[in-house]
Order: sequence, then structure tokens, then C-alpha cells
Amino acid sequence: MNSPMSSHTPTHTPSQSLTPTLDLTRELIRRPSVSPRDAGCQELLAASLRELGFECESLPAGPEDWRVHNLWALRRGSAGDDAPVLVFAGHTDVVPTGPREAWSSDPFEAVERDGRLYGRGASDMKSSLAAMVVATRAFLAAHPHPRASIAFLLTSDEEGPARDGTVHVCDELRRRGQRLDWCIVGEPTCTASLGDTIKNGRRGSLSGRLLVHGVQGHVAYPQLARNPVHLAAPALAELAATVWDDGDAHFPPTTWQVSNIHAGTGAGNVIPGELELLFNFRFSPASPAAVLQRRVEDLLQRHGLRYTLQWTVGAEPFLTRPGELSRALAAAISAETGVQPQLSTTGGTSDARFIARICEQVVEFGPPNPSIHQVDENIELRFLEPLAAVYRRTLEALVA
Repeated sequence: MNSPMSSHTPTHTPSQSLTPTLDLTRELIRRPSVSPRDAGCQELLAASLRELGFECESLPAGPEDWRVHNLWALRRGSAGDDAPVLVFAGHTDVVPTGPREAWSSDPFEAVERDGRLYGRGASDMKSSLAAMVVATRAFLAAHPHPRASIAFLLTSDEEGPARDGTVHVCDELRRRGQRLDWCIVGEPTCTASLGDTIKNGRRGSLSGRLLVHGVQGHVAYPQLARNPVHLAAPALAELAATVWDDGDAHFPPTTWQVSNIHAGTGAGNVIPGELELLFNFRFSPASPAAVLQRRVEDLLQRHGLRYTLQWTVGAEPFLTRPGELSRALAAAISAETGVQPQLSTTGGTSDARFIARICEQVVEFGPPNPSIHQVDENIELRFLEPLAAVYRRTLEALVA
């Protein structure tokens, strides 16, 4: 019996009107760059950038068992060292495919059907990378000696721990004194249609690993045990019901979510001795990480729990207030798509949080995101060239 993938895989037919962005996106998808692998994506992009006069530098980092590929590419403007710098940033790595037999076609084949391009990374974010390169090529053809500089900052560790990727490159650029004025990160930001959303900030991420200590025993003799599930339940109910803040003019309210919970030995007649709970805050500046930590610990102590709690601050919130970059990008989107974009700080974390440490104006803009990280990830073909055109128009507004 054929597997689901083989029984539904269509006969591949080349696009009737292959476009530069589609062509390059397909080439990138065909490289299985599951984090931290790059699978040749950065060299493919670097080859195109070298043809356009970019100086390309590989900046690998990380241990041998998690070697991260990083690329810094710079084309200096005619103003020399005084030239402002616009950076295109993104990641060549993708998340794992999950069960490949669940896909309607091979996730690394880049198959077109029904007006869409299917493959892992189609939306997150190989189409953006392709569009950035195509946009730069078109811009330089029309403006071979731009005033400002253009740069690319690429990593293969955004979907992984994000320890040896963009943060490593930013540290190196800071050490060199490299100037960065504007940065566009190609994350898939839109919701319904291309152009509806620009991300100009992100909430912070604070994770906790909570161990509630009880006393293991026989379920028939509860008086001789202390069930940590029963003990923790009222505290967890209060945590889930707590309103942490109301957000502010730029950020939605802070949220708290349980991501994993476990207790017990697997036997039905044993009271567990310990409860493990993993949780996460996505927090706005209205509730700093230290304040959230104190509030949680006060609550646990008020409920009389014996516990151990480990905290991890994965990201601090950041915000780029409306300015030169967001205005230029919004105007480009409107001119190309007729859509008036909204500024938003919702969603997960991205590498923009690292770039914001060394660049005042950082925004994210890319294709619609409904299928990212899913089986049958895809992008509508009609969005590819307009995405490149938006990037090109932004270059014309800021760099020419």
C-alpha cells in the first residue's frame, strides 16, 4: 500500500512563468537546512551577492556537534565610512518536517500546485531571503552607486537555541564598531494578505521549571503521603486566572501558559512524590521579568508549597518606535499592494531582539504566516514578486 505522501504526490510541472524570486526560493527549499544545518543555502546566496559587489564573510560559531553557519555580507555605499547602512537579516535554517508521510509532497522538493509553493521554509523564511536578494539585484541595476551601504546578516541558528547565530554576529559587529542604521528582518509577519502587518517589536520570553515536592505513597493510604498534584492545583488555578498587566499602547498584555506537566511513576496505585511543571510568560514592558518572578514566588509561598524553581529569560522585549524605516517600508507596501500595514508586537520571539541591541531601527516584514511550522507549509505564488518589489522600493527610499 502506498504511503500518504506517495499516493498524493502530484506530477511536478515547472511553473509556466518562472520568476526570479520563485526560482531562488525553490533552490533554497531544496536544501534540507534543518537547524543548525545550512545545507549550502548561505553559499548560494553569497554567490549572488558577490556578483553584486558584496564582500562576504563567513562567521561560524558553536561546538562541533552544533556548528552554526553565519554570513555577514556588506556592499559599501558611495559615502564611504559615513554611509548609513541598511541590513537585510534572516535565517536559512528551518524547523524539522515532522512525519514526512503526512506531507502531500516531499517537504524539500519545492512543489507548485493550486497557486502555491509547498515546502519546508516556503514562508519561514526562504521566500523572504530570495526576495531580498532579488530586490537588491534590481535596485543596484537601477542605482549602481547608491549613497548608503547594504548588508545581509544570515544565520542557521534562529530555529534552534539561538546562542551561536545572530547574537554571535552582532557581538562581533559591535566589537568592530560596525554601524547599523536600519534593519529589516524577513520573518513571516502578515496574517491574511501580504502587507497587512509590520512587526516593530516583540514581547519578552520568560520560562520556568517548577518542581513541587510531596511525599510518595500508596493511594489507599493518603494520610501517609503528600500528593504534590493536589497541593499545587489551587496555586496553578490562581496562576492561570491572574491578570498580570494590561499591556500598553504598543504591547498586548502579558500572558502565562503551561507548556508541560508531569507527575507519577506510571503506576495507578502510587501517589507521586513530585510534580514537574514547565511554563512560559510572554511579557510586555509593563511587567519586567524580575517582577514576574517575584509575583510567582510570592504566590507559591502563600500556598504553602515546598518547591524548587528555575528561571530562564529567553528574551527581553524590544520596541522600534515609528520612524524613518517603518515609514519607508509602509509606503513601499502601500504602493505595491494597496494595503495599509498595521504595526504590531504580537507573536513569538525572533532574532530581531539581538539586532535591536546595536541598531536603533529594526522591523520585521515578510509573507503571510498561517502555515509556518506546519505540515504542508506553503506560500501563495502571487506574493513572491510583490514581496521583492516592497523590499526594492524600501531600498530606493533609504539607500539611493
